[in-house]
This record gives sequence, structure tokens and C-alpha cells, in this order.
Amino acid sequence: MFRLFSFFLLLCLSVGVRAELTIDIVGGAAQQIPIAVVPFAQSPSPGDNMAAIIGADLRRSGLFRVLETRGVANQPSDAAGVRYAEWSALQAQALTVGNIQTLPGNRLKVSFYLMDVLKQNQLVGMEFEFTPAQYRITAHRIADIIYEKLTGEKGVFATKISYVTRTASHYTLQVADADGFNSQTMLTSKEPIISPAWSPDGTRLAYVSFEKKKPIIYVQSLSSGQRYVLANFKGNNSAPSWSPDGKRLAIVLSHSANSQIYTINADGTGLQPITRSSTIDTEPVWAPDGQTIYFTSDRGGSPQIYRVPAQGGNPQRVTFSGGYNVSPRVSPDGKLLAYIGLVEGRFRVAVQELTSGQVRVLSDTAKDESPSFAPNSRIILYATNVGGRGTLAAVSADGSVKQRLSESGSNVREPAWGPASK
Repeated sequence: MFRLFSFFLLLCLSVGVRAELTIDIVGGAAQQIPIAVVPFAQSPSPGDNMAAIIGADLRRSGLFRVLETRGVANQPSDAAGVRYAEWSALQAQALTVGNIQTLPGNRLKVSFYLMDVLKQNQLVGMEFEFTPAQYRITAHRIADIIYEKLTGEKGVFATKISYVTRTASHYTLQVADADGFNSQTMLTSKEPIISPAWSPDGTRLAYVSFEKKKPIIYVQSLSSGQRYVLANFKGNNSAPSWSPDGKRLAIVLSHSANSQIYTINADGTGLQPITRSSTIDTEPVWAPDGQTIYFTSDRGGSPQIYRVPAQGGNPQRVTFSGGYNVSPRVSPDGKLLAYIGLVEGRFRVAVQELTSGQVRVLSDTAKDESPSFAPNSRIILYATNVGGRGTLAAVSADGSVKQRLSESGSNVREPAWGPASK
């Protein structure tokens, strides 16, 4: 009989050293917005200019063509200094300018302006005060504001991602900015770490660690580093997934029979069975409304995705395209189901519209795992294998924009995109 849990464990164990991720864009939207981001005036200047971080964020989205500005003689630092004819000649449709001032108490203030070059008017003008340690996150927040104003969608540049790396001697659980910078090691272990899952408020990570020679679910605070055991029942404890309100988690236990779905309070009390079958039920994930749990099961003879009421009940099959579909993830807007499907002999990222059932295969790689939606539902982060090495990749929900994220010399697995920043 096909043993689903064992298969997923083998996939998870082919997971690098701690370093910052580098991101290569290997695709882009057909229609990109040409935007100029002028270097912000600042004295003294830090190693990074804020405009360079903003421009890199916009470029990574695949929706913007960030123009070279060094050839323009006038480099304004506020809205009053903009000469629209110069930027129109550069074929810019939008323009961002700004300046950074040093304040008493080791604080900084950035003023930035987003201009519509075609209509010759100001779209946004804002100020932020911040500390030097908040330099990059402030740049990401500005990029989010620009992105939302010009696309109508929420930006995700100021969010966090987590992932697992593996070296010859140990595993690490990493948390980094969405662009791969500012990575922090949350846990180092000689034994595997798998299945990181963000709490809805972004303050905690649940994950599975094998440090006690068996899979145990922990919950760890990102601010203090303190953690506690959520589930250490007989058998395997795996696949944590937070409810949208953060009060409960769906987990997988094998303490009584085959792997089955349970829910449990975030403090480890109130265990409740959700599925009861003679087959393997695993990989639960909550729908955004908190009323439904999606999961993978081989109850129909091959792995497919099902859903069940969050209080338990009769599961219903969801995926019908192809004979092998696993690792469900529901988009934060509740419209799409992402999963890994076996397509022409390759494990690839696919999405299914939950209302129509229409399926699209998004990735062009062959060994994809662990899809995870961005908070705006537009991008899916996932793990794959390139040249025999584990790496991360991302694809837009419509398949038009593709990116590859990697750490030099590392194997990277188990990505999870954190919630929207507050």
C-alpha cells in the first residue's frame, strides 16, 4: 500500500548553509509599467541607497520596468524639483523621488513622492521616521505603497519568508525578508526540521523537529526565541497549520492508526479528531474563512486533495485533474487552490480555481514541493531542484512571472510565506 507520509518525509530530507538568498527573474509580465526611481538625497549616504532597494523590489515583481536614471541631468529630491519633460523623454510613466534627513536621537526621516509623468501630477507624498536598523524595511514599505497605488493590489515586499537549509552536519530554520536579506537563524539541529507554518499575526512559527529522534511539533516565538512542544503524542506528529484566528492548529497524528487529521488548541490542549479512515490523511491546511480544512489523502487509491468541515464531517474530493495531487494551499483571498501535481512525469506547481474547477500548471521545473502563497494571493513560493541542488522559486498565480531564489552552495527547502505586515 502506498505510504504517503513516508514519501513526503523522503522529499523533505533532501533539504542548506545560512546566507542571504539571491533572486533571479526568469520571466516577466507582458505589460510592464515603466518607472524611474531617482536615488534619494541623503547625507551621509549609507551603503545602500533606499531607492535601489525600492527599485529592486519593483523589478522583482515582474510588473515594472525600472528605468536607468543616471543619464538624466536633473535628479530631483522632492516633487517641486521634477521636470516632467525629462522623464517623459525617458518614456517613464511614473517617477519616484525622495530625500532622507538625519534627526536627533539617531533617527532618520524619509520623504518620498510618487509622480504620474503622463498626467504631470503627484500620486503619493508621505513621510516616515525610522531608526537605521529599520532602513531596509522602510524601503520595502515604500515599495509596497508604490506597488499598490500603480497596480491596485497589496504589495508584499515588507513581509517575511521562512525556509529550511541543510549542510553536511546540520539543518537550520531561517527567517528572512521577502527579498532574502536579513536572514536570521531560528533553530539549528543535527536532525531534520520540516513544515514551518506562520501564525496569522506573524509572531510565531510552528514546525516539526526530529531532534528527539521522532517528529515532534514545536511552536516558537520569533521575538524571544522561546518555544514549547505543541504535540508529542505516540507515533508521528507532523504538518502543523494555523487556523485563521490563531487559536487552533490542524495537525497530523499517527498515534492510533494511520496518519489522520486532528485539531488542537495553540496551547496544546483540546485535541479533536477531524478525519477517521483506514487510509492516510495528511497535509491539512485551513481555508481563509476558518470553516474548512483541505488535506491530502489516498483514500481514493491515489493521492488527491479533499476538504472537510473544520469540526469534522464527510470529506469531499476537490482535485480530479491527474492521478497524483498533493500539498494543498488555499490562497488568502480564498479563490485558488495551489498544489503539486504529477504532470507528464514531473512534479509541478498547479492552481485550481475553487469556483470553476479550472486548473492551470504554473511551473516549468520537475521536482517541485511545498507551495506557499504570498499574502496578496498573487505569487506562489515553492521549493524545487535545479542541477541536483535544492532551491526556492516563485511564480505568479497566472504563470506570467517566474523567479528563482537561491543560496550559494546550499540546499534550501520547506518555504513558507509569512502574513501581511502590520
